Amino acid sequence: MSQLRSGQSCAQSFGETPLCRLGYMWICLMALGKTTVRVVNLGRISYGQALQVQQKHVRQHLDKSSEVPNTLLLCEHYPVYTIGIRQAQYPAKEEERLKSLGAEFFRTNRGGLITFHGPGQLVCYPILDLGCFKKSVRWYVCELEKTVIRLCNKFGIKAATSSDTGVWVGNNKICAIGIHCGRYITSHGIALNCNTDMRWFDNIVPCGIVGKGVTSLSLELGREVTTPEATPRLLESFSETFNCHMLPDKDGT
Repeated sequence: MSQLRSGQSCAQSFGETPLCRLGYMWICLMALGKTTVRVVNLGRISYGQALQVQQKHVRQHLDKSSEVPNTLLLCEHYPVYTIGIRQAQYPAKEEERLKSLGAEFFRTNRGGLITFHGPGQLVCYPILDLGCFKKSVRWYVCELEKTVIRLCNKFGIKAATSSDTGVWVGNNKICAIGIHCGRYITSHGIALNCNTDMRWFDNIVPCGIVGKGVTSLSLELGREVTTPEATPRLLESFSETFNCHMLPDKDGT
C-alpha cells in the first residue's frame, strides 16, 4: 500500500476517487491497515423498520456515486418470526398461527429457515462491502461464526460450529446466522440469545433443525446476561476477527 509522504494529505496520496467508496478518513485508517466499520445502535425496533434501514444502507453501497461506510446495525426486535428463501413449508395457515401468538411474521430474502427474534436477543446486521475485506461469501459466514465463538469464549462459554448453521453449545444453538449477499454487499446477519424468553422457540422448529434445542448466554452462565452487557464483547470480537476499526455513530441511521 502507498505510504503518505511528509506533508502529503490522504487526498493527494490516493487521488480524488475514494477507495471502496468511503471518505478520506476511512482511507487514512486503511493506510494503517484496518477498514473502518461504523456502529449504529438502533435500540429496540420493529423488524419491518430495521429491514428498511438495512435496505437503505444496501442501496447506498450499490449507488457507486455515494460515499458510504461499512456499517454494523445493532438492535433488539419486538417478537417476530422470520423465514428465509426456502418458504414452501410455511403456508398462510402457519403464518396466521404464529401471528396469533402475538408475534409478527416476515418472509425475507436471507438464507436459512424459520427463526425467532425478540427482546433479550442481540441482533447484528453487518452491511458490508466484501470488496473491502474478501470477496467470498463462504469466508464471510465463517468469519461471523468465528466472531460469535470468540464472544462466547470471552464469557467462558465453549461454543462451536457444526454441520448445521449457526453457533452451538453442545446440541443447543446459541446464535442463529442468516445472511443475504448481492454484488458482494451483505445484509441480514446474526441473532445472539442473551436473556431471551426461550418459550417463543417452542412454537417452531428453529432453523428447521429437528432434534436439537436452543440456549442463551443467561442459561449457560446461570445468571442474567443482557444485550447491553453482550454488546461490547460482540464489537470487540467482530473487530478482532475482521481486523477492522469500530467507529460508534449514534446518529447514523
